[in-house]
Amino acid sequence: MSKQVVAIVGRPNVGKSTLFNALAGENISIVKDTPGVTRDRIYADVTWLNTVFTLIDTGGIEPDSSDIILSQMREQAQIAIDTADVIIFITDVRQGLVDADAKVADMLRRSKKPVVLVVNKVDNFDKMMPDVYEFYNLGIGDPFPISASSRLGIGDMLEEVAKHFKDTTEEEDDRPRVAIVGKPNVGKSSIINKLLGENRVIVSNIAGTTRDAIDTEIVRNGKEYIFIDTAGLRRKSRIKEELERYSIIRTVTAVERADVVVIVIDASEGVTEQDAKIAGIAHERGKGVIIAVNKWDAIEKTDKTIYEHTNKIREVLSYMPYAEMIFISALTGQRLNKLFEMIDMVIENQTLRIQTGVLNEIMAEAVMLQQPPSDKGKRLKLYYMTQVAVKPPTFVIFVNDKELMHFSYTRYIENKVREAFGFKGTPLKFIIRERKDKD
Repeated sequence: MSKQVVAIVGRPNVGKSTLFNALAGENISIVKDTPGVTRDRIYADVTWLNTVFTLIDTGGIEPDSSDIILSQMREQAQIAIDTADVIIFITDVRQGLVDADAKVADMLRRSKKPVVLVVNKVDNFDKMMPDVYEFYNLGIGDPFPISASSRLGIGDMLEEVAKHFKDTTEEEDDRPRVAIVGKPNVGKSSIINKLLGENRVIVSNIAGTTRDAIDTEIVRNGKEYIFIDTAGLRRKSRIKEELERYSIIRTVTAVERADVVVIVIDASEGVTEQDAKIAGIAHERGKGVIIAVNKWDAIEKTDKTIYEHTNKIREVLSYMPYAEMIFISALTGQRLNKLFEMIDMVIENQTLRIQTGVLNEIMAEAVMLQQPPSDKGKRLKLYYMTQVAVKPPTFVIFVNDKELMHFSYTRYIENKVREAFGFKGTPLKFIIRERKDKD
C-alpha cells in the first residue's frame, strides 16, 4: 500500500522549509548516509497519529523579479497538483495577502485537489486572528493559523490534512506495479512503447490516477502489469537545479507507488550522479530494483564490454549489490522479454517468507563460523531471529546488547541469509531488539 503524498507550496520566505523541518523532525531523509541519496531535503516520511505519509517540500524559489516568482510559483503549484494527494498552501500573516497568493489559489482551486490553507507566523492567536481572516478572500476554505517556528497550531492543521487522505484499503489491487525511472532522455517512454507494441494488447491509460506519472496496463502471457512511467514530465525551466529537483519529486512519488523500480541508465553515458540519486530513493524505500542499461545496441563491444559496464555500475551503486542488472535496447527490443521474467523474480523475492526455525538455523551456523563482536569484555549474544514483514523482507534479531551489534555483523548475517535464499533484486531490512540476558 503506497503512502499518501502531501506537498507544501508557497512563496519565498513564508516558512515552507521551517514547516517541513518541524513536521519531518529527525526523520529527514538526509540523516541516512547512503551514497547517492538526495541531500537536499526534498522529501521525508512523517508519522502522525499512526498515519505515515510522504511530505514533499517544493521550495527553492529565490529569484529577483516578481514575474519569475509568479511563473515559478505556478510551476511549483503544478508539481504539487500533479504529484500530491493533499496540498498545504502556506501564506504569511505578516506580509498579508498578495497577488501571487491569489493567482496560485486559482490554480489550486481549479485542480479539484484537496488544499489546506495555512497562514504562518501567527505567534499570538488572540491578537493576530483578524489578520488571518483576510485569507478567506482566497476562496479555498478556512485558513489554519500556525507558527511553524514555535510549532503552534500544527496539530489542527495535520488533523485537517488527514481528513483528506483516501482510504486505500479498498483498492487492494494485486497487479505488480513497476516504476520506470531515470534521467530525462534515457529511453523510459521508448521502453514502455516497445513493450506495448511487442505484446499487442489493448492499452488504456488508467483513469483517475492522481499524479502525472502515466499508469499503463500491459498484459503478457495472460498476466497484467501496471507500468508507472515518469517520462515526458519535464517542464520548461531556465534553472537546471530546479528541473533536477522536480524530476526527483516525481521519482519519489512514482517509486512510492511501485513494487519494483526499473532504473534506466544510458549505456553511452554510464552511471551518473543523478542515476545514483534516483537509485538511492528506491533503495531507501525498500523497493525491488532492476538496473536496465538501455541503448546497448549503440555501444561498440568486445568480449569484455559487459563486464566493464557491470563493474562500473556496481562500484557506483555499491550500497545495493542485490540489484538485478539487464542490458537492453528499446530501439531493437533486445532482451526486453527477459525484463518481465526479472520483474516476476524480484516480486517473488520481495514477498518471500522464511520460517523462523530455518532462520535460526542459519543464524546459529553463522555465529559458529564467525564469533560475534565484543567490547570491554562483554560479548554480543544473538538469541533469536524472525521475519516480521515482506516488501521488503524484514527481520528482527533479538540480542543482549544493541550497542554491540555492529553494522558489519548485521551485514554478515544478511549475507548468510542471502546465501541460503538469494533474495535477488530486493533489499533486506534488519531490526535489532534488545532482550535481557538469559544465561
